[in-house]
Amino acid sequence: MLEAGIRGQAAAAVTAENTARAMGSGTLEVFATPALAALAEEACWRSVAPELEPGCSTVGAKLSLEHTAPTPVGMHVICDSELIAVEGRKLTFTVAMRDEKGPVGQGVHERVIINDAKFLAKAEAKRG
Repeated sequence: MLEAGIRGQAAAAVTAENTARAMGSGTLEVFATPALAALAEEACWRSVAPELEPGCSTVGAKLSLEHTAPTPVGMHVICDSELIAVEGRKLTFTVAMRDEKGPVGQGVHERVIINDAKFLAKAEAKRG
């Protein structure tokens, strides 16, 4: 059952592939903000996936993210999420990210429950 309090977690090793330089979000060899955003989304969707009806999933709708400290290649970033509100199909989460030395970011993420087949049909209709 979907209700506030569901917690999740996702982790990523910082590698050459997910640095700001590699992802095009900057020039430095540190964990990229887009990678931090993806980690936040992963922690959130995975946390609620077991509670959804068959044939349903969630999609990201809104993300407010602060990336407050750099993490170099070779370290790990962990994101902890908590579902704080369920309003119909809208799910709101808080996220907090850290590496081995301390906090690196935080934010709020909204996801929407969708019917997979209907959502994919809508996307496919854009092809014409």
